[in-house]
Amino acid sequence: MKKLLSTLFLTIGLLLSAQVGIKTETPRSTLDVNGDINFRNKIAVFDASDNSVSQGNNDQLLVSRGEGLPPVWKTLRIPEYETNKFYLIYNNSFSDKVGASFTSSDDSTVNYGSRGGTFTKGKEYSTLSKFKKIDGLSQDITVFSTQSKAYFLFETVVQADFGVAGTTDTSIDYACGIFVDDKLVNLRQRNLKAINAQYPFLTHTQIGIVENLSKGTHKVSVACTRLGSYGASNNTLTIGTNVYTNINSFISQSSLKVDVYEVPEVFNNVIN
Repeated sequence: MKKLLSTLFLTIGLLLSAQVGIKTETPRSTLDVNGDINFRNKIAVFDASDNSVSQGNNDQLLVSRGEGLPPVWKTLRIPEYETNKFYLIYNNSFSDKVGASFTSSDDSTVNYGSRGGTFTKGKEYSTLSKFKKIDGLSQDITVFSTQSKAYFLFETVVQADFGVAGTTDTSIDYACGIFVDDKLVNLRQRNLKAINAQYPFLTHTQIGIVENLSKGTHKVSVACTRLGSYGASNNTLTIGTNVYTNINSFISQSSLKVDVYEVPEVFNNVIN
């Protein structure tokens, strides 16, 4: 018994004062074990900052917090992916209250005489005259797989400072596009008309989709333009902001929701 206690005290002393190796003559830490370790019963972590001891819960793992800090218990929920199936990898939403305003000088009818030929998928933003971006909706997204589907939901409010509708048609054509890396992926054109009340407005909603973006980071943006005016040469059109106080910036704000589905290319087996 005395020999056993002496050996135990010697081992503890060595652990306190030097590096000890098991099956290694060159230990790289206070206790360096070269081989398998079999723990029975419990593993506990001591936190010197508050003298607490944590044993963790069932199915938790010890996660390092870096040098000088004790590890912590974490619950990791890792999904098990199936091959050739799409999974939602990224989703986020953004808002903007600044929007864009268009006067008669922004009317771009002259530029788009043949709209069917001008507004085509892949058109560069720089070639679309008088389009204005809604800055708060310009965001970066990251794609990790060569097989992907990105969905975009854009919603805003469009208003004009029309008076009460008269005997002639008073309206403005406009269009909004969704862009990825400044290339057009979706466009919707509508018309706002004068009605029996002043300062009319409407809710504009459009959905776009683009498939198989290249791996890496991509810039998503939204831009709109005023296309044509009918009896409204002196009127202002606003998109994503208010032109009159019958609505406010909260009501007129724009939003963009982005969902990216991918077929994962790296699979990690989950062992229960």
